[in-house]
Amino acid sequence: MSDSAPLVASEPVAPVADLPSGEPIPPPSAAAALEPITSVNEKNSQPSPAALAKALYASDAFLARLNKCLSTPTGIDTVLLLLCYTSKFSASILGVLSRSILQRSLREWLALIAGSVPQGAKAAVVVDSKTAAAVAPAAAKALIHAKRLNALSTLLSEARTMTRLWALVGMYFWGKGVFAKAVAVWRAKRNPSSLSASEKEQLPSTTETAISLLQFSLCVVLQVLENGAYLSSKGVLGWQPARIGKAYLWSARFWAAYVGIEIGRLLALEPKERWKEDSWRGNLAKNLAWAPLTVHWSSEKGLVSEMVVGLLGSIPGLVQMRELWASTA
Repeated sequence: MSDSAPLVASEPVAPVADLPSGEPIPPPSAAAALEPITSVNEKNSQPSPAALAKALYASDAFLARLNKCLSTPTGIDTVLLLLCYTSKFSASILGVLSRSILQRSLREWLALIAGSVPQGAKAAVVVDSKTAAAVAPAAAKALIHAKRLNALSTLLSEARTMTRLWALVGMYFWGKGVFAKAVAVWRAKRNPSSLSASEKEQLPSTTETAISLLQFSLCVVLQVLENGAYLSSKGVLGWQPARIGKAYLWSARFWAAYVGIEIGRLLALEPKERWKEDSWRGNLAKNLAWAPLTVHWSSEKGLVSEMVVGLLGSIPGLVQMRELWASTA
C-alpha cells in the first residue's frame, strides 16, 4: 500500500598445488623449451561439457516451473506479492544504512572544520572520516538503488491492485458456494430426517456457516471500496480525493476484520490435529503477518515504518511462494 553494507572481498588464497616446488630453476634456454605452466585454477576455469549441460538443464527446469507459477492469476499475484515486499524491505535497509554512513561522514567532517574535536582524538577522527569518505560513493549508489527498489515496489503494488479489479468475479463463485452450504444447513435444521448421517457430518456447523458468510461479505465490501478508490484515482470514476482516502481506509479496516476473524477461526474451530499440517501453519503465519499491517493501513497516520511493512509483507509472500513452488513440482 502505499541497506546492506558492501561486502569486502578478500584475496583468494592460492592452492597448495600452485605454490613453488623445490625443483631447481632451469636456465633460460631450457625454460623456453618447457611447456607453459598452467595452474589448477586455470585448468578448472573452463567448464566441462557435462557441467555446462547440467547448468542448462537446471535453468530450463527452473524456467519451466516459473512458467507454471505464472500461468494462473493466483500464481502471478503470488510472484508479484513476493517481489513487491522484498524489494520494499531491501530498499529500506539500503536507505537506512547508506544514510547513516553519509550522516556520520558529514558530522565528523563538520566537527573537524569547527575544531570541536579534542586534540588527542583528532587523529582517530581523521582516520574514521577518511574511511567514511571512501565509502561515501558506495553509500550514494546504495541510495540510488534504494530509490529504484522503492519504485519497483510501488509499480508491483499498483499491478496487483489492477489485477484485483476482477476479483469480484471470483468472489461471485465463492459466494455461490457459501450460500449453497448455508441453505443446506438451514434445510437440515428444518427437516433433519431428509439427510442421512453421512450427509449431516459433511455439513458445516452453524458457527462455521455464519463465519463464512461474514468473511465473504467483508471481502466483497472491501473489494468494492478498493476498486472504486483506485478507478477514481485514475479518473475513471468521479470520487473526490477525500472520498478516495476514506475508501482506502475503510477497505483496510474491513480487511483487518477479515484477518482477525480468520485467525480466531484457525485457532478455535480448526481441529487440533490440523495444527501440525504445513497448510494450517502457513495460513496462520500469513494472517499473523497481515494483522499488524491491516491495522497500520487502517490508521490515517500509520503505525509502523516502511521497513516493518516490507518485512511483514514478505512473510505471506514467502509462504505463498513456497506453496506455489511445491505445487509445480
